[in-house]
Amino acid sequence: MSFRVASSPHQRTQRSTGDLMRLVCYCAVPGFAAQIWFFGWGTLVQFCIAAAVALVTEIAILELRKRDFERAVADCSALLTALLLALCLPPLAPWWVTAIGAFFAIAVVKQLYGGLGFNLFNPAMAAYVMLLVSFPVAMTAWLPPQSLTMQDYSLWDALSVIFTGFTTEGYSLEQLRATADGFTMATPLDSVKTALGRGITFDEAIAKPAFEGEAGIGWFWVNMAYLAGGLVLLKAKAINWHIPVSMLAAIGLCAGALHLSSADTFASVWFHLFSGGTMLGAFFIATDPVSACTTNKGRLIYGALIGLWVVIIRTWGGYPDAIAFAVVIMNMAVPLLDYYTRPRVYGHRSKGR
Repeated sequence: MSFRVASSPHQRTQRSTGDLMRLVCYCAVPGFAAQIWFFGWGTLVQFCIAAAVALVTEIAILELRKRDFERAVADCSALLTALLLALCLPPLAPWWVTAIGAFFAIAVVKQLYGGLGFNLFNPAMAAYVMLLVSFPVAMTAWLPPQSLTMQDYSLWDALSVIFTGFTTEGYSLEQLRATADGFTMATPLDSVKTALGRGITFDEAIAKPAFEGEAGIGWFWVNMAYLAGGLVLLKAKAINWHIPVSMLAAIGLCAGALHLSSADTFASVWFHLFSGGTMLGAFFIATDPVSACTTNKGRLIYGALIGLWVVIIRTWGGYPDAIAFAVVIMNMAVPLLDYYTRPRVYGHRSKGR
């Protein structure tokens, strides 16, 4: 009888880094398709721009570092970063915003730290935070669902708006953002946050045509699509359950406690879970194997604190959605969490730290 000895970590599957990255991309396709269905072709164009810039940047930097860029590009990590960034951007954001974000994610957040496996922050979320702080107007220009808009736009219109600022028929982005009643619509998170800040009750804030089942037209189904893709990732054991479950549970508990204390001034649990990028963040962003915790206990704490930060920032912060900020904040805490939650080595006594 022969035995095969190998160093840790020991895995039951033979899935390579490229296989894992591609699987995550495939599982994000339902949510990607839902965003295109409800908000138009802009997200597809943003992904193409982000992917091109990310791949070129990765190749150029690795060539300068005298590294094997073919193997690095083949692992699809840059493609996944571009996809996650594109999914978080407004569909018709200017092309240069996407290009700057993709370059920053790969060149600064990833390669400056040494490449894949060495980055402290999630590249897509760090780039998103940088863009949101630097270009707040462009980064908050989300479109209403196409069923509510005055002007429909095609793939060619999306290309034209992204690169020139106007559709092929001469409509501007602000005109495309106007709903059928002539008002410019914000995202459900932004709309409710603004209304609550003005003293309007939560029930009054969601009593608008743009809201459907509290989450907002389109956003519920987008989140359900990402939830379905996330469950496939769990089934395939591509991610661990600890982070998404603890994050969603923390959001539910915190939002539920606030809503029970004052239903008029705090949003409901359903609204927090199915508006914005909650499911995308829980299953596809927070579970990044490089920038997240490596121990199971650490993952539970990590996910729960992300959920706590999401509710805090959405309720009292200056930005309507908080997934990116919460993830970046907790990325900084990962080394500390791993240090205090690592399992005791067999045969050694635990020491006070």
